[in-house]
Amino acid sequence: MDAQNIRISLAAARVNAGMTQDDVAKELHVGKQTVVNWEKGKTEPKTSQARRLSELYGMPYDVLIFLPSKAN
Repeated sequence: MDAQNIRISLAAARVNAGMTQDDVAKELHVGKQTVVNWEKGKTEPKTSQARRLSELYGMPYDVLIFLPSKAN
């Protein structure tokens, strides 16, 4: 698989960064349920929040997946 095609889910990126959902919520000044909803694909973060997530997680914005993949 081409490294440029690899995408990381929000939950996996958060865990890899060693953060809890509470940590992320505090950093972004949102409720924990908001972070849960982003990770489950129920809602999407605003662009500014998504950019901040990529900074927090130490990864490029374009490798984060903001909606869960539909595995068969």
